[in-house]
This record gives sequence, C-alpha cells and structure tokens, in this order.
Amino acid sequence: MPKGIYNVPEAYNEPVLSYAPGTKEREQVAAAFKEMYNSTVDVPMYIGSEEIRTGKTRDINPPFDHKKSVGKYHEGDVSHVEKAIKSALDARTKWAALSWEHRASIFLKAAELIAGPYRAKINAATMIGQAKTVHQAEIDAACEFIDFLRFNVEFMTQIYAEQPVSSDGIWNRMEYRPLEGFIYAITPFNFTAIAGNLPASPAMMGNVVVWKPSASQMLSANVIMEVFKLAGLPDGVINMVQGNAAEISDTIFDHTDFAGVHYTGSTAVFNGIWGKIGQNINKYKTYPRIVGETGGKDFVLAHPSSIPAQVATALSRGAFEYQGQKCSAASRAYIPKSIWPEVKELLVKAVKSMKMGSTEDMSNFVSAVIHEGSFDKLASYIDAAKKASDAEIVVGGGYDKSKGWFIEPTVIETSNPKYDTMCTELFGPVLTVHVYDDTKWEETLKLVDETSPYALTGAIFSQDRYAIEQATKALENCAGNFYINDKPTGAVVGQQPFGGARASGTNDKAGSVLNLLRWVSPRTIKETFVPPTDYRYPFLG
Repeated sequence: MPKGIYNVPEAYNEPVLSYAPGTKEREQVAAAFKEMYNSTVDVPMYIGSEEIRTGKTRDINPPFDHKKSVGKYHEGDVSHVEKAIKSALDARTKWAALSWEHRASIFLKAAELIAGPYRAKINAATMIGQAKTVHQAEIDAACEFIDFLRFNVEFMTQIYAEQPVSSDGIWNRMEYRPLEGFIYAITPFNFTAIAGNLPASPAMMGNVVVWKPSASQMLSANVIMEVFKLAGLPDGVINMVQGNAAEISDTIFDHTDFAGVHYTGSTAVFNGIWGKIGQNINKYKTYPRIVGETGGKDFVLAHPSSIPAQVATALSRGAFEYQGQKCSAASRAYIPKSIWPEVKELLVKAVKSMKMGSTEDMSNFVSAVIHEGSFDKLASYIDAAKKASDAEIVVGGGYDKSKGWFIEPTVIETSNPKYDTMCTELFGPVLTVHVYDDTKWEETLKLVDETSPYALTGAIFSQDRYAIEQATKALENCAGNFYINDKPTGAVVGQQPFGGARASGTNDKAGSVLNLLRWVSPRTIKETFVPPTDYRYPFLG
C-alpha cells in the first residue's frame, strides 16, 4: 500500500464562544436545552456492536430540579463487564494494527463534530445533567474536550517521532506499542472533557478500553459515545458499562489481561484501586499502568503587596464557579491582615450579587451541587461553622434542597489555620479564609505547605517579585499546577498540563505528551546491516 510520513493538522485551542444575549450560539444551546429537558433519553451500555438495555434502570435527574426525570440509564452486572472485556480484547488486534493516521482521523473527526453539529447538544447535556452554567459547559464539554482530542493527536506524532541515534552500520528504531491487554477508564461527574479524554487518550495510542462513567454524568456520557460512533470508532475499542462500581472494578482488577487504569475521582477510591491491583499483581500478564488524578485542597495565598480587587476576584471565581465542584477550586485562602478588610468587602459584595438557580436561566452564575449526598455533607460543615467558636460565616451559609440541591456560595473566616474546613476537601461552594499577620509571611508559607495532604493546584498573589520567587520555591511540592497572580482553576490543554502529586494523584499531566506516554510500551529495534562473521575481537590479537 502507499506510504507517507504525514503531518497532522496543527493543534490549536478551540475558541470559547461568548453566549451573549442575541448570539447564534446562545439560541442554539437554548433550543437544545429545551428539547433535551422536555424529552427523555434511554441510555444503554455500549458493548462491542451492541447497545444493551437490561431493564434495570435509574433515573437521570437534573441537580437543580431533582424531581424531574430527563431519562434513564441501564445498569449491568458481572456478565456485562465480562462481555465488555471480551469485546475489547477481541477488537485489540485489529485496532492496534490500524495505521496511526487512521486512529488520528477518527478523533480529529470527533473534535470537529463537537465543534460543529454536536456543540449545542453536548453543552446542553452538561448543563442539564451536571448543572453547569452555559459558560462552564462551553469551556468544558466543548472547548476542553476538543482541545484534548486535537492536541493528543499532535502529541502522539511527537512520541512516534522520538527516535534513538544510530551508529555506523546500524539502524536503531523505537516503536511504541499499545499495552498488552485492556485499559479501564473511570471518570468523574464534574468534567465532560475528562469523561471523554480518559478513555480516548489510551485508545488513540492503540489500546482498547472498558469505560465506567459516573452515574451523575450519564446524559453527557451518552453524547460522547454517540460522537465517537459517528466519528467512526470501531466496535469494541471503547466499551461503556454502568452499574455497581465495586462489582465492575472487582471484575476488571481480577482479569489477567488488565493492563492499566486511567482514573479521576476521590483519593480514597484511588487508594483502594491501588491496593486491589497490588493484591492481584501476580495475576497479570504485565505490570499495569496506574494513572490517577484525585483530590485537592487548593489554596490562594496573598502577600501584603497584593491588589485586593485582584485577590477578591480570584476567590470569587476560583471558589464558586461550577459551585466549587472542580478538583482545582479554591477552598482555602490565606489573606494578610492589612488587606483583608478591603478583600472581604469586595468578596462579600461579589458573592451577594451571584444569582443561583437553573442553568436554563443564563443569567445565573451558580446552580445546584451534584446530588443529595454532596448537599448533606456541605450543609453539615456550614452548620458546624455557625456554631464554632473559632470560625464565622462571612457571607452565604444558606441551603435548600426542596427543589434542587442548592448550597449558597459561602465564605467562612477562621482564626484557626487548622480549622476543619481549612484541611478537609469539601468539593462544593465553601471557601475558608485564614487572616494572618503581615509579619508572618514566611510562617504562612510553611503553613500552606503543611496543612493539606493534597498537592493539586495553588495560587499566590503579590506585586513583590522577591516574594513571588520565595513562594514559588517554598511551595514547589504542594501544587502540581501553580498560579502567579491568577485563580487556581482554568488549566488549558497544551498550555497548563494538569495534575498534582502527594495525595492528589500520579501527576501524569493530562493535556500533555506525558500522559500519552503512559499508554504505550516502547520496543527498541536494532538492525545491523553487515553482521560480523568471526567471534574474535581485535584485543585478542
């Protein structure tokens, strides 16, 4: 067959549309929202060529209107997980052998489908099922997902182009094989882009995948599979299963062909996964790759030289966009006493101006948290703060679950730098502030580093370059994504590869070549053109 060394289309970040009143994109997403909200979807499992509906279903309820059903999804059992594994392994030989440019074409086409005819649909599904505002849905479900697909194709070609040197009479080559077996992708509710990328990135490198999406993200998960199928992804390459999480995972981790896990979720669950893999290590054909991005207790640290309006804005956006349900969300802040009165005034004013409600109303800045379990947890911490002697509610503190799981954006001020909500990951719209004495900058640096077991994101604000350098060095291990004079959220694929260490994961940097390298097994090939014909070396005389 004809051969060529192909250049892929240059990757670029998908422009974020404004959705301002009167724009075409606003009208399109409003129409898609209305259609989806006033109909019901029946989400199957996607295993091989089949759409499997077991009849064992659960409702899909918008978090901002939990009595409303917009559809149902079907749950499977162990037999369906086993079927998905077999389907993946049956597809592996042909998929792994497919020329890389054809794999690239599938995912580039998926990106174009999302950028064009599926943009409104995937955004509306995310707005309804995950309670994201139109802006949060756009930067996630559309733009970030598109960016992952485009940039990963470019990163894939960079990996394949990385070759060893060759000496005289020898040609050294490096090939990058998919892993031997199948990959298990476990994805969270909070980012549609992560839900799409975690199965897609290993698949792009020639692997086959069993994917378990979050039960709280089934509406957009279904759209992801629809897009992949339409883009030409062969049957069995990505198999989507849902059901009892422990049952699915136990079945997969017990299989001899398990080759790796791509995970985003809680630290506790990831620790359990690691332990289970360790227990079963002698069963596997190969050492599995374990790639995970987990929790965070992300900080904002302001230096006395900071500009209060900038700090207040970073806190408002960083803590409360998408109801604080980002693993990168600002949840603890350290503000010097000299600027706290102005920061506090601006922050309270901003929070009081935030509208809350259904994501269909595009004037709302925040909506509901994802489910009742999250609501109850957050409400309990807010109630405890109201009673605490070393903490007070600065603004917010209200909650109501009569219609949706609504938690007001809440700011807690504490005199205790180790107060519970300064240390515990809450995953909601609750920010805790500790005010420190201006003279204790260095002590506060140490406090920021030692307070949390996590190390995902963090931000510092300062107009003093010496202080910026000092903080950058002092905090080098407590944030995998570190921001200077910016909020700790909003990483962009290809610009700020994302991931953290310590209890925040393996720091394999989604949105970079580093992540894709985890899904290949290199093989070195040495070819000698004129082999020797005598065993004797010159030193033998």
